[in-house]
Amino acid sequence: MFSSSQEEHCAPSKDPVKYGELVVLGYNGSLPNGDRGRRKSRFALFKRTKANGVKPSTVHILNTPQDRKAVNCKGQHSISYTLSRHQTVVVEYSHDKDTDMFQIGRSTENPIDFVVTDTVAGGQDGEDTQITQSTISRFACRVVCERNPPYTARIYAAGFDSSKNIFLGEKAAKWKNPDGHMDGLTTNGVLVMHPKGGFMEESKPGVWREISVCGDVYSLRETRSAQTPGKLVENESNILQDGSLVDLCGATMLWRTAEGLFHTPTQKHLEALRQEINAARPQCPVGLNTLAFPSMQRSRAFSSLEDKQPWVYLACGHVHGYHNWGHRSEREPNTQRECPMCRVVGPYVPLWLGCEPAFYVDTGAPTHAFVPCGHVCSEKSVKYWAEIPLPHGTHAFHAACPFCATQLSPSQGWSKLIFQGPVD
Repeated sequence: MFSSSQEEHCAPSKDPVKYGELVVLGYNGSLPNGDRGRRKSRFALFKRTKANGVKPSTVHILNTPQDRKAVNCKGQHSISYTLSRHQTVVVEYSHDKDTDMFQIGRSTENPIDFVVTDTVAGGQDGEDTQITQSTISRFACRVVCERNPPYTARIYAAGFDSSKNIFLGEKAAKWKNPDGHMDGLTTNGVLVMHPKGGFMEESKPGVWREISVCGDVYSLRETRSAQTPGKLVENESNILQDGSLVDLCGATMLWRTAEGLFHTPTQKHLEALRQEINAARPQCPVGLNTLAFPSMQRSRAFSSLEDKQPWVYLACGHVHGYHNWGHRSEREPNTQRECPMCRVVGPYVPLWLGCEPAFYVDTGAPTHAFVPCGHVCSEKSVKYWAEIPLPHGTHAFHAACPFCATQLSPSQGWSKLIFQGPVD
């Protein structure tokens, strides 16, 4: 949970300034077992009551252990670059009254504001699933927001640990820039992609880049943890914009600005859309029984299926109630089913509403489903996410459903739903 100091700094005041929100892809509105303290599916960044930002100040070149002790005793934030067994460059950071800093990582120690664990495709909780070894850094990254308008947010690789230090060991990728300042990369890196044209259906995917410890932008390394950095990209910055994606090698987060969130649907709006669909009394064209989307709460938690749950033949989009015929494969009964309406063969899955408003690019009706998972949202939203290549593992990229992180079918990432109205 929050320490008292974190609560004081993060709690919104009577008229809070919200910088934006980080929303982890792969969760449908909350963690499967519920959000708990700093471990949740989304994190709102509010202006702190007291600035806690830091900025680089003094640089020390240390050659002996005694020198290191003397610097560490000061209790200031610092970044240590180990060049060899005998030489370390330490950059001290001093207080910055004009910025707020927020730290993200796998660690549950006090300096971390937002605890992120590995996302497991299919909407499961990484905490409850056996992950042999997490690839997310304990102190993965930090977001620094300017306290004055326009409240610019910048992302940096690595976060300060409990001793206020960022430590880049001998094996870490690090270098001295032409202007003399040191910089480096974390083991698996922090990747960022800014969409071209903002967060809307018309925008196109940007290019994935890597962000350094000091916030410079680089092309990707040959492999995720290679010791040689990519090339410096001078005309791009680490400023987050609405729709920017941040990948921590195990979890990907979406950044939504306060202004961007103002234009997204609310939970009330999504609930009204659900009720509107159910009020139209869609029917199973074969069994003629009325279908109804489960409540938002059940959809978020991936609860057990309901009797009225809509199911869809993804290859054609015809929506039915559940029935147990048309199997083409006994081994995997729902992967090859023949639609009784049009005889097209393909996967047959239950439909679940997408309940995380931040993933919607508009306020349109839920008319399309992602393939193969069956999460439903607006047409513009499915088309947007179907075009976004998300990092997968240490070197692959593929499009995925934002609500459960399931990889989308390469041949058909989404399907338009065809409902049948009541006969009477």
